[in-house]
Amino acid sequence: MSKTFVIAVLEGDGIGPEIMAEAVKVLRAVEASADATFELVHAPFGAQAYFDHGHSFPEAAMAACDRADAILKGPIGLGHEESKRIPVEERPERGALLPLRKRYNTFANFRPVYLPPELAFFSPLRPEVVGDGIDIMMIRELVGGLYFGKKEEGIDARGLRYVKETLEYDENEIRQILTVAFEEARQRKKVLHNVHKSNVLMSSVLWNVIGDEVARQYPDVEVKHVIVDAAATALVLNPRQFDVMVMENMFGDILSDLAGGLLGSLGLMPSACIGMEKAYYEPSHGSAPDIAGKGIANPYSMIGSVALMLEKSFGMETEAKRVMDAMRAVFAAGYTTADLKDPKGKSEAIGTSDFGDRVVAALAARTV
Repeated sequence: MSKTFVIAVLEGDGIGPEIMAEAVKVLRAVEASADATFELVHAPFGAQAYFDHGHSFPEAAMAACDRADAILKGPIGLGHEESKRIPVEERPERGALLPLRKRYNTFANFRPVYLPPELAFFSPLRPEVVGDGIDIMMIRELVGGLYFGKKEEGIDARGLRYVKETLEYDENEIRQILTVAFEEARQRKKVLHNVHKSNVLMSSVLWNVIGDEVARQYPDVEVKHVIVDAAATALVLNPRQFDVMVMENMFGDILSDLAGGLLGSLGLMPSACIGMEKAYYEPSHGSAPDIAGKGIANPYSMIGSVALMLEKSFGMETEAKRVMDAMRAVFAAGYTTADLKDPKGKSEAIGTSDFGDRVVAALAARTV
């Protein structure tokens, strides 16, 4: 019996509606060949939602997300000048994204850093460094640390402006993200790199103490500890040494963007933000308002987020792999979007919609 999954679709801003349209195409193609039905509920979210409804995360979006089995979210935000038209507390990152994370406690961020050998020319790294490809899963704690800690600003007794921000974690918050990371490592190569800064930060000291406690439950997983700045260097010099990496919020924010550079573009990084009961899926890149409406945006990360949703929320691992393989097939056939065009002329640049159509065609041909 076919199962119905309800998906809240938040198109977002800038290129969001364009790349979301391709993600929906792919969902419908999967639906046509799978034993599942996807009920899509579109809702406003982000800067345009503020202009249209007075809030960047309006009640209609909250209701749609509450009802959904999973949330598919496009990039949000505007350029610097346009953002000035929105009150600080309603700007999409503060008024929509952080409340979304908090509402569903999506504490675990999965960012696959994946570059198979046939796509190695996308990477700015030397061929001998990329070797037979990069395949890392970065797991970032997403609802704690500096980004969610207490914030204070003012003028001190000396008349100087100051700001104070608090990095705070409790042991339960640390334990739940480390458990997720150990589980992922167990399913992959059974090696977990724990990224920290315990030589300076007390938060990392506690993080490592809890990590040692969790590790006793996973004797089959080898744990390797690495200081965050050393991890940044190692990712560039020898990314293939990593498989699963786990880290706190700000470290993950920085290192995952560095990882996008290893691939050649954040346009090649989908992501999953998972809580105990609900998850949302989004591209790692921004809304690129400068190219919105031009039909040249790369939908890979948005479509890849569909694949992650199929796997992580719906248990459709086979379909998820087929979606990723379909995108690889488009690249392997010599087609890329403009941002990934090979300067040596080995690829042909195609538009956003054409890329989505070719992914759908590859799925329909059942050759992937």
